[in-house]
Amino acid sequence: MNKRTWRKQHKWIGIGMTFFLLMFCVSGILLNHRSLIKDVDVSRKYLPSNYKYEKWSGGLLRGTLALDNKVLLYGNSGIWQTDSTASFFADLNKGLPEGADNRQIRNIIKTDNGEIMTVSPFALYNYGEHETWHKMELPLEDDEKLTDIASHGDTLVVLSRSYAYISVPPYKNFRRVQLGAPKNYKQRVTLFRTIWLLHSGELFGSVGKVAVDFIAVILVLLCITGVVFALRPKQKALLRLSLKLHDKIGRYTIAVTLLIVLTGWCLRPPVMIALVLNKIPAIPGTTLRSNNPWNDKLRMIRYDKDEHDWLVSTSEGFYSLKLNNGAMKKIESAPPVSVMGLNVLQKDANGKWYCGSFSGLFVWDRQKGTAIDYFTHKPAPKKAGAPFGKKAIAGMSQDFVHQSSEASMTYNRSAIIADYYDGTTIIAQPSSMNYLPMSLWNVALEIHSGRFFIGNIATYIFIFVMGILAIWCLWSGYNIRLAKKKGKAIFKPRNRI
Repeated sequence: MNKRTWRKQHKWIGIGMTFFLLMFCVSGILLNHRSLIKDVDVSRKYLPSNYKYEKWSGGLLRGTLALDNKVLLYGNSGIWQTDSTASFFADLNKGLPEGADNRQIRNIIKTDNGEIMTVSPFALYNYGEHETWHKMELPLEDDEKLTDIASHGDTLVVLSRSYAYISVPPYKNFRRVQLGAPKNYKQRVTLFRTIWLLHSGELFGSVGKVAVDFIAVILVLLCITGVVFALRPKQKALLRLSLKLHDKIGRYTIAVTLLIVLTGWCLRPPVMIALVLNKIPAIPGTTLRSNNPWNDKLRMIRYDKDEHDWLVSTSEGFYSLKLNNGAMKKIESAPPVSVMGLNVLQKDANGKWYCGSFSGLFVWDRQKGTAIDYFTHKPAPKKAGAPFGKKAIAGMSQDFVHQSSEASMTYNRSAIIADYYDGTTIIAQPSSMNYLPMSLWNVALEIHSGRFFIGNIATYIFIFVMGILAIWCLWSGYNIRLAKKKGKAIFKPRNRI
């Protein structure tokens, strides 16, 4: 390819994607520092219309807890009190910290001694005096995120992404338990997880994240200096400075900028599907190399009274846990779960488990070892497949009664399924919840994934295309540099480029 073609491609691809690349860089830096921005919110009024909460969409309804004549409803934006017919909704967030990220409620339970507790990614709370949530202390490691809570008898279990925290009444002290390695355990991780942590820098801890932030700043500088040079300002000093910086920065950082773009491109379909399905040994000297076999893998926990064990959902599948010794045993008959994790794990009146994720909703009979699709009644597939199935299940409730038809006064109690995009129409969502704030971290995630710009189709197309263009833009710039080394100047009179 001749030098003129390389220059044209580099110039116009670069100009065309500068805005998006800047957005990816800024959002990536924010994603790397969730704890620092968890109190910062963005009003949904200023976001695209598809981010408006409607009909309990967007994870606004994750689950419910029935308490005598009351029902507590919880989800991605907090907790509300209502009744079994959803005739009213009262705010029940007093005591929870401000900030939408702090109010992403994972579960609410009532213990056998009558205490009500809830957990967010950042803290455990007890509902008590003055009808207020009170934070409870846990011996967490730095930046450790909580995922679930469950109880049986006098035993309370709080699950993080890596450990179980166990307590008994009066629930003042918690013991951290590292769960045992399953049979035939090998310290292997998915390629997807490895590339993900490499892309964010977390693979090498805090130092790695700072290094990736620096690469993001480099890409920002390349974008700005490239646009300035392309616009050809009349100030020759500014023009030459922009060219010099663009050339030197691009020349010395081509390896790391290509690496960060390539790894980000791999984290979306179709490449990510292959990465999810393949495992490699954990790389020595990285955060993936841990003595804990469940490091960053635990997601949900429930007590199964029929099987007399604790049921644990992990990124490696479902396991049976014996809490007295921490033994974990793989359950082979479990239904598929999206790589994005489980959102629903509830038992029905017949003792079967509802398992819902973005791969759909499945009814699982543990005793028979069978699982069927809730909607089609067909056997569940063996593997989850793409991150998003035909139904993206975000929440579920079995605690409401509703009219069987508008003309009938008969009320039925059946499962209410909340789809992430379509929500549910069985119970009405108050309009006051339409514009509940979104955390800045989640906004950054939507921007970084491309969904902010073109919706869910970005999962399959946008990042794939933008990644290829970004790689080609960097590579074409490098080829221009090679041409310069051979004595072919880059800086030309204005009418030549």
